[in-house]
This record gives sequence, structure tokens and C-alpha cells, in this order.
Amino acid sequence: MRTIVKHPLAGRVISGIATLFGVAVLVFIMLRAIPGDQITANLGIEAAALTPEQRQAMEAYYGLDQPLIGQFFGWLGQLLTGNLGFSGRAQTSVAALVGASLPVTVELAVLSILVAILIGVPIGMLAASRPAAVRDGAGQSVALLGLSVPAFLLATVLLAWTSRAFGFNPNGKPYAAPWVDLGLNLQQLLLPALTLGIGIAAPIIRTTRTAVMEVRGLDFVRTVRAKGVGARRLQTRHILRNALVPIVTMTGLQFGYLLGGAVVVEQVFSLPGIGRQVLLGIQQKEYAVVQSTVLVIALAFVLVNFLTDLTYRLIDPRVRAS
Repeated sequence: MRTIVKHPLAGRVISGIATLFGVAVLVFIMLRAIPGDQITANLGIEAAALTPEQRQAMEAYYGLDQPLIGQFFGWLGQLLTGNLGFSGRAQTSVAALVGASLPVTVELAVLSILVAILIGVPIGMLAASRPAAVRDGAGQSVALLGLSVPAFLLATVLLAWTSRAFGFNPNGKPYAAPWVDLGLNLQQLLLPALTLGIGIAAPIIRTTRTAVMEVRGLDFVRTVRAKGVGARRLQTRHILRNALVPIVTMTGLQFGYLLGGAVVVEQVFSLPGIGRQVLLGIQQKEYAVVQSTVLVIALAFVLVNFLTDLTYRLIDPRVRAS
């Protein structure tokens, strides 16, 4: 038994299950700490006119008449059977909602990460090439600016500016899936990906700068330089390759964050992503929608971390050896 638990893969699986259970408990408690319930959310002020019998009937319909512990384990039991719940607002299953919204957020996250890498890694390497020089100060200023500007402000400015200057506002049209209209889909995700990518590029710049500076000070770099290797090859093949682990770590964390943290940008650009789905579920007090969707986001985050660990083994032989 000890051998099984000590196996890296088994440890990851156990840790992931514990994380998902903790997320399930927290979201269940926090959602019920919000004032109101599904009855008041659906009926509004008309809920006050319900008779006690009508109130009891509606509580039984929504499962609110059960103790909290019963509601929690009842929900978990449904999850184990593959039933994520039902949305009264959309008149469809939560699984169908997740299946429609998750690909939107995943595509947005992938494009945002690509933008962040294309911005962050070159600027970070440029800043690390001459510490305390003008290029280093400029790189750190760009990173500080990216961290300081709120995503909702940058999104609003970009949307208003492109609409006024170029008449470019594809997000004013209904969302187009990539398999329906790839051109319109990429246009609709351009500004959201740029907004999120600029913000994510900031920590990648800092991580790249720190990692590259650490590798540049190692003995093997001086040896390679003494052998007459060109500056570009030294930077890309030797220094950057050995500095990839912290960069990959930061990129994986930011990708996991995007799966649930892009709700503001999705709201500004009217993208039907999974974060916006959670927001609508909270507003309508749809417990099953919020609980199951947040758990799906947590599962995706766990899977991203697992894939990040596997990437370590591909790019760094020292991790495979350990």
C-alpha cells in the first residue's frame, strides 16, 4: 500500500481527488451563504405572496427541504452517475451547458497563452540579456504596466477604440463557433485574447527574466560561450532551454486561471464562456449550475497541472532522472 501511495502518478491522483472534494465543499457552502434562494431568484417579489403550502411544494421541487448535508451528498451522488444537474433558466442539462461553453473558454485561453508567450518570453530574454540596462528597465516597465491595468478597463478601451477608429466590432454579432465560421470566430476572439494575453505576459516576462539570469550565471554557459557558440544559438538552444521549467510552470498556472478567471472579459465581449455561465448561475441562484460548473473548472485546472508536470519530464532530463 505504501508503494502505491508513493508512486508519483498515484500521489497525483489522490491529491487531485482531495482537491476536487475540497472545492465541492467550499462552493457548496459559499453558494448557500449568499442571501436568497432559487425560489426568490425566479419569482422575485412575487415569492412573498406564496402560501406556506406553495412554499413547501417549491422547496421540495428544488430540493431545499432537505438538510444541507443531505443536499450535498445528494448532489455528489448525482455527479458520480454523470448527472450534473438541470438548469431551469436554460431548460437544459448542466452537462449540455458545459459542453457548449467550455470549448469557448478553452479556445480563448489557448489564444491568450499564445499571445502572452509571444510577448513575454522575448521581452523577458531581452531584459535579462543586460541587467540594469535600458532594455531591462523597459522590460520591467512593460511587465509592471501589464500587472497594473485591470482587464475590464483594457477590454473596454480596446473595444471602444477599435470600434471608433476602424469600425471593427465583430463581438456585436452572435458568437460563431470555429467549425461554423472560423474567420468570424477568430475575429471575435482577437480582442479578448489580446486583453488577457497582455495581462498574462507580465508574470511571464518576470519569470523569464529571472530564470534566464540564473541560467546565464551557470558554469556550462561560460564553457559553451568559450567554445565560440554564436549568441543567438547560445540564447535559444542552451540558456532558454534550461530556463524553461519555471516558464512552463507559470504558463500552466496562468492557463488554469484562465479557465475560470476570464469571466470579466467574457462579459465585456459577450462571449458565451464557462465563466459567464457561472456568473449567470449565481445571479439566478441555480445551485446545480454553479456547483457542477465550478467543479468542472477545478477538474480542468487539476488536469492542466498534471500535463504541466508531464511537460517537465519532456523538457528537462533532470526531472525524469529524479
